Amino acid sequence: MSPISISQLTEQIRVTLETELEPIYWVVGELADFRQAPQGHVYFELVEKQGNQVLAKIRANLWQFTYRSVSVKFQSVTGTSLKNGMKVLAQVAVSYHPVYGLSINVKDIDPSFSLGERARIRQETIDRLTREGLIQLNGRFQLPPVVQRIAIISSATAAGYGDFVNQIEKNAFGYQVYHKLFPSMMQGNEAVTSLLSALEKVRAESTRLGLEAVIIIRGGGAQLDLDCFDDYLLGAAIANFPLPIFTGIGHERDETIADLVAHTRLKTPTAVAEFLLSGFREFEENLAMMLQRLDRSTRQQLREEESKIHQLALRAKSLSRNRISLEAEKVKNRINRIELATKNQLRSQSSNLDTLEKALRKNLNVFLEKQTEKLANQEMLLRQLDPNSILKRGYSRTELDGIPVHLAKAHIGDQIVTITQNQRISSKITEINQK
Repeated sequence: MSPISISQLTEQIRVTLETELEPIYWVVGELADFRQAPQGHVYFELVEKQGNQVLAKIRANLWQFTYRSVSVKFQSVTGTSLKNGMKVLAQVAVSYHPVYGLSINVKDIDPSFSLGERARIRQETIDRLTREGLIQLNGRFQLPPVVQRIAIISSATAAGYGDFVNQIEKNAFGYQVYHKLFPSMMQGNEAVTSLLSALEKVRAESTRLGLEAVIIIRGGGAQLDLDCFDDYLLGAAIANFPLPIFTGIGHERDETIADLVAHTRLKTPTAVAEFLLSGFREFEENLAMMLQRLDRSTRQQLREEESKIHQLALRAKSLSRNRISLEAEKVKNRINRIELATKNQLRSQSSNLDTLEKALRKNLNVFLEKQTEKLANQEMLLRQLDPNSILKRGYSRTELDGIPVHLAKAHIGDQIVTITQNQRISSKITEINQK
């Protein structure tokens, strides 16, 4: 075989492709590396994936004139523009260029396919979350009477975030709600990863900040811009989150999966703010109503107790009077009994005194007689013991220096005195004989 040039080979390839292939094909693929050139042409790749694995890809061109009509139709139907990550049904023609190689030229894109494909994937995700028991899981939390400390997951530049914060901070009632923003992307290919990261940051800070709820707000957008909120991983993370999660994504169509698994779904960020503030108002109204009920109940109780006290006072007064009358009668009877007993006692004691007096008089006379007799005997004894009586009987008393001689120490030559009834005789001791 004779060698040929590269240009000859590429020309054979081009001719073969043009003759063997159909003029156009409808193909399904995911947009990747989507970019618009300054001239208005759009260049991208159509990719076929199985999970995260790329099975095939091909370069695609969407020329300026075609792109204008295709993009306008696509946006009018889906509400969003063509972008990376979308799965589309495209009408293409295979093209081969000797320099740029094989590619396809996109002639049309069916927007209804993108909506239908998205709905199919969304329903599969809902069915999976339902089987796993995650749809109502976040709704298990009992909200506090007033939600006062919240985490907000949103884009810091989103209009919905600004509206939410403005409504919360400038509410007419002066309610105070602590809030902290955990920034996240809210659309695009990286939105799910960013939202999951923000949720993990909230989880890590929830105890330290004393958070009571998480608010995910966005502020509206096209349908396909909200694809990230139909992601399974995000739905499972919301369902299993340890705090109640509110959504205010700001769309009018059916709920996203994030709305389905959230504790409370509200239409817009301002609706979420109004819901939180309404909790304050309801709590305040309930508190005022409870205070009114307490006031009425207290007044009624006081009236009932006053009536009871009045009845008890009347009853106590009546009972006191009866008791006083009864006790007075008892006292009177006791006085009478005491007076009677006293009189009887006095009569008895008087009789006893009379008896005692008679016995005393009798005993006194006997005692006096005995004492008189005793005194007479004593007198007789005393008279017998009288020294004069002894001296009359012939006895005498001898003294030595005024001391009875039998008690004194006598010596020969001592002067002694002898006393008789009628005489006082002095003598001298001339002899002492010991007896």
